[in-house]
Amino acid sequence: MTVSAAKRTARDGVNYNAAYAWTISFVAALGGLLFGYDWVVIGGAKPFYEKFFALTQPSQQGWAMSCALVGCLVGALVSGPLSDRYGRKRLLILAAVLFAVSSLGTASSETFAGFVRWRISGGVAIGLASTLSPMYIAEVSPAHVRGRMVSLNQLTLVVGILLAQCVNWLIARPVPPGATSQYILHSWNGQTGWRWMFGVTALPAAIFLVGMFFVPESPRWLASSGRRARALSVLERIGGPARSAQALEEIQTGIEGESGRVNLRSLVAPGMAKLLLLGAGLAVFQQWCGINVIFNYAQEVFSAAGYQVSGILFDILVTGLVNLVFTLLAMGLVDRAGRRVLMLAGSAGLAVIYIVLGAGYHAGAKGSLMLALVLAAIACYATSLAPVTWVVISEIFPNRVRGTAMSTAVVSLWTASFILTYTFPFLDRSLGASGTFWTYAGVCAAGFMFILFRLPETKGRTLEEIALSLRRG
Repeated sequence: MTVSAAKRTARDGVNYNAAYAWTISFVAALGGLLFGYDWVVIGGAKPFYEKFFALTQPSQQGWAMSCALVGCLVGALVSGPLSDRYGRKRLLILAAVLFAVSSLGTASSETFAGFVRWRISGGVAIGLASTLSPMYIAEVSPAHVRGRMVSLNQLTLVVGILLAQCVNWLIARPVPPGATSQYILHSWNGQTGWRWMFGVTALPAAIFLVGMFFVPESPRWLASSGRRARALSVLERIGGPARSAQALEEIQTGIEGESGRVNLRSLVAPGMAKLLLLGAGLAVFQQWCGINVIFNYAQEVFSAAGYQVSGILFDILVTGLVNLVFTLLAMGLVDRAGRRVLMLAGSAGLAVIYIVLGAGYHAGAKGSLMLALVLAAIACYATSLAPVTWVVISEIFPNRVRGTAMSTAVVSLWTASFILTYTFPFLDRSLGASGTFWTYAGVCAAGFMFILFRLPETKGRTLEEIALSLRRG
């Protein structure tokens, strides 16, 4: 073992306060749970609120599904500069408040305009949480378990997705085969059920809000803000006195090597520009790989496979369970196999599955075969691109600019997601299900090449080591 390896083993060995580190990471990861719930709940409510608001045009339907992304963009855009100035904790508390208020507002909407306003407000909360939860966890995690701990945010996101799918399935009452639009409109589902689907979000939001008052501020943000004593106290609580002194020294050294002021020019400076391109490219690819259309447009996907509304809601629940199981598998692999291997395997696997899925739709296949292919795509995504993208973009940027740089990457993610979600109804109508999935297969092939040539392995290294090596390389 080399001297540097020995230092790393001593620094990041098993003698850290695992219970405390995992607890504060779990509380922060509740932002991911709310992100997942609020993001996916609309898929199950879609058949019912569309009837309530009389949404018949693709532009209206696409706007209803994608309007929250406007808020996501706003939340992601302000999260970086504000968290660099005021800290990660305060902004996560704000996200919790917005989740609670917007869920109740959406549930009580009587007009489509009001529905859109509250969905955008909820999107702001998603934008904040999607940036800050993984970043906070990365900043409190020991290097040798950082992949697993940041993946905890993806796990809670998946639990949020599954929770939304369970709630939708439990709340929605059976819809008779061949039910007319008027029947659905005047049913309990069309008048009340969809409101409960959105309103339930307020309960976990309240738990998240209370929990955030008991977690510490990020030690790396404290150090970069000149609060060395408080940073050392948090590091001692996580890793003990011996490790904390060394960790603070490394953090401080990294900060002293960075420019003091964060602005747009610092993000495009030599060394930083390629990191920003890497982070933004991976974020865009995670969305354009196409998997989110299965969650957001589950009704259309399963209808094309021959399922009725009641069966669709159950099958959406099955996809959530698959997503959960394979996210747990990813947590076990990310610090062993590494980030790069999982990302390459995921992009290649999705490309192949989409080709077969498109062929199935083209041949008119229905039922269990199509469901199996959809589940295979979700399993592949959950083991690779879903959690690992968040791990990578939370660890590749230097301390002083991490909030602003990650915010920029997440803005790219939500911009890509908006384009994907809004254009899907038009793409589906013009190319059909088969052409749509073949298009996504091409995107995944391009993503594979981007990862192959741009993404180095980052497992097992501190955030400071990663930032220094990437900027030099």
